[in-house]
Amino acid sequence: MRKELEFSNGKKLEVGTIYCVGSNYSKHIKEMGNLITAEPVIFIKPGNAYIKDGESIIPPKFSENVHHEVELVAVIGKDCRNVEENEALNYVAGYAVGIDTTLRDIQQKAKNNGQPWAVAKGFYTSAPISKVIPIEEFGFENREFDIELSVNGSIKQSTNTAEMERTTAKIISYLSSVFYLEPGDCVFTGTPEGVGKIVPGDKLHAELKGFAELNVNVE
Repeated sequence: MRKELEFSNGKKLEVGTIYCVGSNYSKHIKEMGNLITAEPVIFIKPGNAYIKDGESIIPPKFSENVHHEVELVAVIGKDCRNVEENEALNYVAGYAVGIDTTLRDIQQKAKNNGQPWAVAKGFYTSAPISKVIPIEEFGFENREFDIELSVNGSIKQSTNTAEMERTTAKIISYLSSVFYLEPGDCVFTGTPEGVGKIVPGDKLHAELKGFAELNVNVE
């Protein structure tokens, strides 16, 4: 099932691979009891994990602890391989806000057993993403964004991306040294502190302040 990202100017782009960065905000690293790593922590979600504004997260029934993680998302606009950090943002088509929905109990079991996170992170509907704001509205330079997430009207996560351990440009440069990035690939850049449990019936509202909003329900 092929899905398409929607841009605020009406453009559409087929969703590619969804690359995610873990442990990119120091306060979140502390709340999870982790350490800052020398290299980025990277995991992948399939493209069909994507859902758009107004749709619903449907967690698997075998998980009893589903968490929200709000993030800045950079969407790749052209083929990208082995790019330098100072050129990396030239490959961005736009920015959005996303929610890296996580089966925390399943992730913890995987961590304890030294196993991959694919089930905990990549399940169907685990990657809500707002409409994408075209890069032309920002320019090709490092930007600092305010991102925020509320559950049932109560703010749970709020930060500025200046708090990231690694910038978007640094992340894209690193990813391009390992993978071949293509148009429609999405880069989740990490979540700040304040992650927490969501349950059926919850209404999530995420914002890339001043630019994009994302509203999804939990089934």
